[in-house]
Amino acid sequence: MHASIRSTRLAPKKANLMAKIVRGLTVPDAIELLRKTSKKSARLFENVIRSAAANAEHNFKQDPQMMILKTVVVNQGTAYRRGIPMARGRVRPIKKFLSHISVTLGFPETEEKSPKKPKNPRSPKKKNESIIPANKIKSDISSSEKQKPSSVSSVSSS
Repeated sequence: MHASIRSTRLAPKKANLMAKIVRGLTVPDAIELLRKTSKKSARLFENVIRSAAANAEHNFKQDPQMMILKTVVVNQGTAYRRGIPMARGRVRPIKKFLSHISVTLGFPETEEKSPKKPKNPRSPKKKNESIIPANKIKSDISSSEKQKPSSVSSVSSS
């Protein structure tokens, strides 16, 4: 359920604009939207989507009316090198890019198949289980019960 068109004379930037619009739509919705769009890329995408729908119907015996556009990929093809004449006999080089467009159809997935798993497999820390350095721990002995350091008495010699 795949169709592609290679080396079409359309810049990849312009083709990606149309690819973002039709990605994820159903086949009839995408074709209707492309029919109402007056761009060269819309005509090319319409042909590729119709070809993918015909492949799904003929080769895989699937109903293309229920399918969605799973992936719509636009890759950059080779570039024509051309030149524009400038003053004093100079030529400014330009590149005219080609595009490769490929479309894959599929059925919408149900959410029941893949339940979401937690991102972090480790157990979350509790707020009370923070690690406190040993020098920050307060003792239960009140300050009056603490023993004062004994002062060293000086011995006088006589």
